[in-house]
Amino acid sequence: MRPSPADPVAWNAYLAEGNARQARKRVAADVILRDHAGRILTVNPTYKEGWDLPGGMAEGNEPPHEAAVRELREELGLTVRLRGLLVVDWVAPHGPWDDQIAFIFDAGTIDLEESAALQPQDGELSEAAFLPVPEVRSLLRGRLQRRLDAAVRALTDGHTRYLHDGQSAW
Repeated sequence: MRPSPADPVAWNAYLAEGNARQARKRVAADVILRDHAGRILTVNPTYKEGWDLPGGMAEGNEPPHEAAVRELREELGLTVRLRGLLVVDWVAPHGPWDDQIAFIFDAGTIDLEESAALQPQDGELSEAAFLPVPEVRSLLRGRLQRRLDAAVRALTDGHTRYLHDGQSAW
């Protein structure tokens, strides 16, 4: 017999059991951060091949926007204020990985002094550079290239993009 909300202890135990069986999603939260010349901050992680946008994986029960802000603070010593959501991308299972939800947020523009002083703050990044969009594209893997393209379009027209594995979902 299913418990009812009239018995809060039994009801919460019932809900917790259901919650434990629900699917979990990995969440990635990156940013587009530009310098005074409109170039995009790109980072070179030490733990995987290829360059990436700054950001990273959300921790358990951490909102995606807070994960993006935290990752920039930890990895680059930057405190950013997010200005909006640019892209949401559902990434299908691949290799050993389950599916994930990937976000890209607009982190605005950094001033000249801050961009000149920017350096990786921990061992997760070997380099950070502001690069023109075509150069950033050439450094990113396919799915992330398409996600970047969608983010740049969103910056231009103000419309958030929803992607399915890096492709427009509609």
